[in-house]
Order: sequence, then structure tokens, then C-alpha cells
Amino acid sequence: MNRGAARRQLSRDGWLYLLLIVIPALLGNQLPQLAGRFGEHLALPLFLGGLVLLFLNLPRFTAYKHALIATEKELSTDAESSAWLRLRAVRLRALRTAALPAWLAAIGAPFGLEPVAQLLLVCGSLALLLLYRVPRQLR
Repeated sequence: MNRGAARRQLSRDGWLYLLLIVIPALLGNQLPQLAGRFGEHLALPLFLGGLVLLFLNLPRFTAYKHALIATEKELSTDAESSAWLRLRAVRLRALRTAALPAWLAAIGAPFGLEPVAQLLLVCGSLALLLLYRVPRQLR
């Protein structure tokens, strides 16, 4: 895999996860409210769980930065292709972890999670998505 193809694939992955963050949150608001015995009591734990999930990204971000550094060191060598593949694997794992708070916001919408709390969790996931972009130095 050459450098241009790898960057295009990483870009497509980023756009895909942007959609996977935003669309479930929008669809979660369209679901009917499940205001039963559990609905009112699950909203706050779901929000707190989403906040905790934001902190799960710390080790993923460290692994991503190490993979970026390793990829930069292997540019223009024979191992460049495998370095791009490792970077993509680490980034996909990090993007899945970054999307978890938004997915929890989508799950919490029918259980009475307030729109402001949903927005905070989705914005947190989007901010993490920005952290996992590929820098220009890897051209």
C-alpha cells in the first residue's frame, strides 16, 4: 500500500466514523420515550457512563501517537506499507472507543437522557475524532 492510498483509506475511515457518531444520536431522538420504571433512573447513570467512556481514550490516544511516530520513522523504507497498516489498525480501535460516548447518548435518548447531556457526549466524541486525524507530516 503506497502513501497516497493509505492516506485516502484513513480519510475514508474518519468520514465513516463521523457518520457513525452523528447518525445514531440523531436517530436516538426519534425513538419513542421509554418512561417506565427504569427510564427516569437510567438517565444520569448513562450520562456518567458516557463521561467515563471519554477517559477510556487516554491509552488509545497514547497508542495512536506511538503508531504515528513509528509510521513517520518508517517512511520511504521497505516497512512503510506495514507501518501504514499498523497505524490504521490502531486508529480504527481508537475511533471505535471515541464513538462510544455518542453511542451511549443515542441509547440514553429513549430513557430520558436530556438533549443537553446528549449534545455534550456527542461533542466529546467529535472532539476525540479530531484528535485522531492524520497530521500533514505524514505526506
